[in-house]
Amino acid sequence: MSNENAAANGTAGTQPSAQLAIQKIYLKDASFEVPGAPQVFQEQGQPQFKLELSQRVQQIGDTAFEVVLGVNLTCELGEKVVFLVEIKQAGIFVLSGFDDASRQAVLSTYCPQTLFPYARSTISELVLAGGFPPFVLQPINFDQLYAEQMRRRAMEQQQGEGLSGHA
Repeated sequence: MSNENAAANGTAGTQPSAQLAIQKIYLKDASFEVPGAPQVFQEQGQPQFKLELSQRVQQIGDTAFEVVLGVNLTCELGEKVVFLVEIKQAGIFVLSGFDDASRQAVLSTYCPQTLFPYARSTISELVLAGGFPPFVLQPINFDQLYAEQMRRRAMEQQQGEGLSGHA
């Protein structure tokens, strides 16, 4: 019976199983600017928001990786920047037992998905502390972003092979 349970849990035999652990989550950098204060608080109109995401992964040990999710939010009213928020939310993740492709997928999807709520909370707090109405970033589908990135890479490789084949 215990062998059946072990097989059902994927622990039968000596095959290593993939493991993921969150070692630390921290705010690496944060910036909030209101370049037009105090006059900007008198402005009227519909603000426009621009969101930029970035990600950096650095291996810091045999199985440890620092993942840094960059979130830049710019609020503009006409041609004027109302406020600018820049966050670098980071975490240390320990991954073992993953093949290269699976490790890359976890670092590009699960890790930023884990960091995003912390970045969203910090941005909300900074915007509110800056004297503006509450702002909540909508959820982001990092799985979809990663899939799109992989599709683009595959297309670029195909186009590159097509060009080199005609040379």
